[in-house]
Amino acid sequence: MRDPMPGGQPPEARALARFLTADPDQWPRLAPRVTDQVGTDTLARIVRATADRIGAFDTVRDSPDGLIVSGSTGHVRAWAQAGPDGELTALRIEGARYTPPRRRPRLPASLIRAVCVGLVVLWNALTLWTAADRTAWAGDLAILAACWVVVEGCGAPATHPRPLRRTVGAGAVAALASAGRLPGLPTGHGVLRLAVGALLLAAAGWLVGAARRPRRRAPLSRPLLFPLEGSWYVVQGGGRLLNHHTRVPEQRGALDLVALGRYGTRTRRGRELTAYAAYGRPVRSPCDGRVISAVDTVRDQKPGEIRYQPPYGNHVFLDTGREIVKLAHLRPGSVTVTEGDTVRAGRLLGEVGNTGNTTEPHLHIHAERDGVGLDLAFTGVPGRLHRGRTIRARS
Repeated sequence: MRDPMPGGQPPEARALARFLTADPDQWPRLAPRVTDQVGTDTLARIVRATADRIGAFDTVRDSPDGLIVSGSTGHVRAWAQAGPDGELTALRIEGARYTPPRRRPRLPASLIRAVCVGLVVLWNALTLWTAADRTAWAGDLAILAACWVVVEGCGAPATHPRPLRRTVGAGAVAALASAGRLPGLPTGHGVLRLAVGALLLAAAGWLVGAARRPRRRAPLSRPLLFPLEGSWYVVQGGGRLLNHHTRVPEQRGALDLVALGRYGTRTRRGRELTAYAAYGRPVRSPCDGRVISAVDTVRDQKPGEIRYQPPYGNHVFLDTGREIVKLAHLRPGSVTVTEGDTVRAGRLLGEVGNTGNTTEPHLHIHAERDGVGLDLAFTGVPGRLHRGRTIRARS
């Protein structure tokens, strides 16, 4: 077996390697906090399950995807924290084998989206400028409008890069400018083309309306205080097409919220955390309740990257006596409460961060009752909460 603690590895990698190579009777010394919280029997089951996936333990090393625990037959990802004396203070091991990705140079996804949307907009503008008669022009305009409704209604326009937004805006202006040709065009008889355009536009409107509509018979949370101040943009929320949380039963009504800056965008220039308008903004308690979990020590992710971490990152979970309200991805060092505290609505809980399963600073919030996700209701925020909606909250 190779050295389980190769040089240059962070303290948490060394602490985890010592833990995994030690006998169980040494765990209380090497990881006293983890042993107290989880128990020796549970830790033993976790270690055995890990050995079943990776074989004989070999090394722990750091990587862009997190800590990689390697064995004779495979790898798993892990997250750990180490105390000042080298003891293991927190541990999470992924429950599936890890396959290292092939990291090939590729074009940024934002650039690909900008090119594709730009081509679609250009094509639509050209069809309007080359339409042979008024009926054909109206049909092409209806098709363009249908595309616009889907992109604007099911997408999150404020999260798109500025070049993409400007391309779409310029294309829309160019397309509408073609109306100047109408006085010189014949009426035409392209009724089928017009009917197809009208049908596509109606279908697009129905699709967006259905996607934004609350789930049938979905239980509502009790009215909550909106936990943020200023203008916030919903990037995940609504039905299945608009909210990736719906796949998780307890998160079916969850929202992901990013802040909007001065010009309606979520970032200033740059990719550092402080370039995001949401980062560091205060998060207040949406309800009265008892703190049942509070974590404050998970490190921020780099924007655009996801290392393996506890999914919620730094968080505060509140028990109202009727439901559980969870607020996640908080900034490290900002959480002001601890487990067991009783809080009132409006109390400062922490600040928006970029910890856990996230690629940019935002607040995740959801409420659940008996493991079932609830649609959220906020006092003073009427209407549907769906992707693409801007919420302007009062102080």
